[in-house]
Amino acid sequence: MATHQRSLTDQYSELTHARVDEKRVLVITADWNKEITENLRKGCVETLASKGLKPANVQEIHVPGAVELVYAAAKNLDPKRFDAIVVVGCVIRGETAHFDYVCKSVTDGVTALNLQAQLPVIFCVLTDDTIEQSRARSGGALGNKGEEAALAALQMSLL
Repeated sequence: MATHQRSLTDQYSELTHARVDEKRVLVITADWNKEITENLRKGCVETLASKGLKPANVQEIHVPGAVELVYAAAKNLDPKRFDAIVVVGCVIRGETAHFDYVCKSVTDGVTALNLQAQLPVIFCVLTDDTIEQSRARSGGALGNKGEEAALAALQMSLL
């Protein structure tokens, strides 16, 4: 969603309360790598509030890990309840191929949900090589991708 030179926070800063304040967003957060995912979740929820969403219009679910994000999102694809879903997770490369399988599973799963759903499912899953990279993207030197995910959810909910 962003590079070190620009981000969605710059592009979508014009979203106004009047356009989005009645939107309903579900934020699903994986508890694996909780240090990172909690920062992303907090950035997302705080950004939704700063754009005018009422606390009652932001619901949250926690799941064990990144793969479970897809199942939780699939169980909540109800446009009568939500206008957008944000899935928040963090997968950090280890010494085995597990990283590749998890990243592919979550990416393919969220893509499939977006193709079938009547509401957007926003991908806020960091897939970094190191914990330092994840820290930089979850409130560190490179900003907070949770904030960008919130803005993407609002922008997409207006389609």
